[in-house]
Amino acid sequence: MKQVILTALAAATLSIALPVAAQNVAIVNGKPVPKARIDMLQQQLAKSGRPITPEMEGQLREEVIAREIFMQEAQKRGLHVTSDFRAQMELARQTLLIRELFADYQKKNPVTDADIQGEYDKFTAANAGKEYKSRHILVEKEEEAKAVIADLKKGQKFEEIAKKQSKDPGSGANGGDLDWANASSFVPEFAEAMIKLKKGETTSEPVKSQFGWHVIRVDEIRDAQLPKLEEVRPQIAKQLQEQKLAQFQEDLRKKAKIK
Repeated sequence: MKQVILTALAAATLSIALPVAAQNVAIVNGKPVPKARIDMLQQQLAKSGRPITPEMEGQLREEVIAREIFMQEAQKRGLHVTSDFRAQMELARQTLLIRELFADYQKKNPVTDADIQGEYDKFTAANAGKEYKSRHILVEKEEEAKAVIADLKKGQKFEEIAKKQSKDPGSGANGGDLDWANASSFVPEFAEAMIKLKKGETTSEPVKSQFGWHVIRVDEIRDAQLPKLEEVRPQIAKQLQEQKLAQFQEDLRKKAKIK
């Protein structure tokens, strides 16, 4: 009878101990390492967009065990009570709390489809119209620009002159090529002169801007090639989220009583 009772007690004890042990991933120097630490790491990885694979589960277990070992050693040396450590902990607490504040705001104030559509409509309105594939030769003085125009009239190639004489480091090496762009992409003086040109035409007079003197040629003209909404939706959403968050931060600063 006594043996039966002892067996029953042992079974009961085992049934209680197993769930408790299952909550720990290891015991380091007599101190349990709770499974919750792995769960926290997994949550952080998930937030960053990294999938948790079976192989990573073993790596996470080794990570939390290593952290426990190092943490115990740091505490043994009394590093957890130093003023420097406490200052760093306070900064870390602030950083985490502020991060949670911003995440909470974005969760409760999401960018809507209507917001994205509105921003896209503004973008298309500002960039609609014509696009120009143009080239230019940039020089410092008006006399140099006039000499370039004279050389072009004599039959010299625009691309070759640009490579030799243009002061524009971006386009000069490419024969003055500015690729496809809307007129609004250029400074006003340049844009005004460019849109007056037809396909294949070159400015008959030098064009002055803040950068110097330009000789401009238009190679092609087409209707603006704008991306479709779905192609730029992620970029627009991100931009609007950043704008909303920046405004939220600014509003909080304005409301704060600072002496």
